[in-house]
Amino acid sequence: MKHWISAARPRTLPLALSSILMGSFLAAGSNAFSWQIFGLAVLTTTLLQILSNFANDYGDTVSGVDTAERTVATRAVQTGAITREQMTKAIVLMSVLSFISGSWLIYEGLKDTSTQTILTFFGIGILAIIAAITYTVGKRPYGYMGLGDISVLIFFGWVGVLGTYYLHTHEFNWLNMLPATSCGLFAVGVLNINNIRDIDSDIKTGKNSIPVRLGKDKAAIYHWFLLIGGFVCAVIYTILISLRESSVLKLNYQYTNPDFGVNLNTGDQHLNLVWFNWLFILILPLLIKVGKGVAKGKTPAQIDPFLKVMALTTLLFVLTFGIGQIL
Repeated sequence: MKHWISAARPRTLPLALSSILMGSFLAAGSNAFSWQIFGLAVLTTTLLQILSNFANDYGDTVSGVDTAERTVATRAVQTGAITREQMTKAIVLMSVLSFISGSWLIYEGLKDTSTQTILTFFGIGILAIIAAITYTVGKRPYGYMGLGDISVLIFFGWVGVLGTYYLHTHEFNWLNMLPATSCGLFAVGVLNINNIRDIDSDIKTGKNSIPVRLGKDKAAIYHWFLLIGGFVCAVIYTILISLRESSVLKLNYQYTNPDFGVNLNTGDQHLNLVWFNWLFILILPLLIKVGKGVAKGKTPAQIDPFLKVMALTTLLFVLTFGIGQIL
């Protein structure tokens, strides 16, 4: 059992759940949160992430990317702890479970919407399953062509956040693209650390990840771009939301107090709202730590610990950001 737990890579699960949490926090901020939708979304995303990890374990070994030279973050199929046949059956099982859970989620979340909306979400769900498998499995795995980053941005950012928000609210808000992009860029950051760590072995086996294409030094600069880009998107969103909240408070006060132009309490309320909205700034030191660590790390053993730090930092970002939206 311990080999299956290791192959499922539990440390990647907080990252997978971050987009679900973000979409749910945004929905709660709009007074449209459902525990049932949240629970099913968490279950579906967890199954998809485990499916992706199993497929990655299998695909990297079959393709020759994971060899006996790999000594950090070894894989179950690579070491022989799990056979190829066993992992193939596990991939099929996780695919079926992901489809069932996703179908249940779509039914509960969209049963009162149009057929077109339901079919659209079914299509997205099937694409998510295919993307989870074909990242490293198949004749032309897209992860080996350097396309993993855009896939992560799409599914761990835009689809995960905006899709979850829609399942709760049945609405689409373009402004939510900003926090969705933050989640996506931070998730790409986790993948980038993984690929920087494996850059030497990937070069030998022909896996053309972004770090392989850029080189280690430029990949570290690219990592700073991901961190800064994600943080800036959150800052822009918060500024826009704060301006909107300020306008709403003033309009509400003027409507209820037409004979007075200013209420000192209104300003105090707005300051409290702004303070809560900026809670996510607490993660900035962690982002800086990760950026410096990735830039300075020379060996896989030195870089690997920052995978966990980056994943947990992303989760902490979502929690502080989301709590700020609710409060």
